[in-house]
Amino acid sequence: MRTRCPCCGTTVSLDALVAHDGAREALKSAFALGGQVGGAVVRYISLFRPAKSELTMERVGKLIAELLPDLQAQRITRNGQVFEAPHDAWVWAIDQSLQARDDGRLKTPLKGHGWLYEVISSWRPTAGAVVATDAPSAPRAHSQTVAGLSALEAMKR
Repeated sequence: MRTRCPCCGTTVSLDALVAHDGAREALKSAFALGGQVGGAVVRYISLFRPAKSELTMERVGKLIAELLPDLQAQRITRNGQVFEAPHDAWVWAIDQSLQARDDGRLKTPLKGHGWLYEVISSWRPTAGAVVATDAPSAPRAHSQTVAGLSALEAMKR
């Protein structure tokens, strides 16, 4: 039976999908994460689809496999800093990515995961949310805007 993925546009036989070792294992691992994050990851992969072609199962499998270690660790490293990244952060960041694409602020197809990781690094838990951590994360560097505002505030005093 041939199907078309509503997220990435790939047309594939369900038999072929199940038979493809890399795609089957990557999707199985993503959905094993539970909750909304598995579905969010599948929607995120759509950002890698070229406008005039489809993603191959090899590419889908590779993209998901690249994310899995950080998804499972619930922690990312960006610019040498470690950031907590619980599943809520991934879902939020993927939603932000899809919204940026829809608003024309994100050019697709994506080539790597840098944009997503940058968004995740800016995630902050909502009030009352608990983020489990085994080790202290590195302090977050302030943006140039925050640094500039701080300097202006200091000059005002």
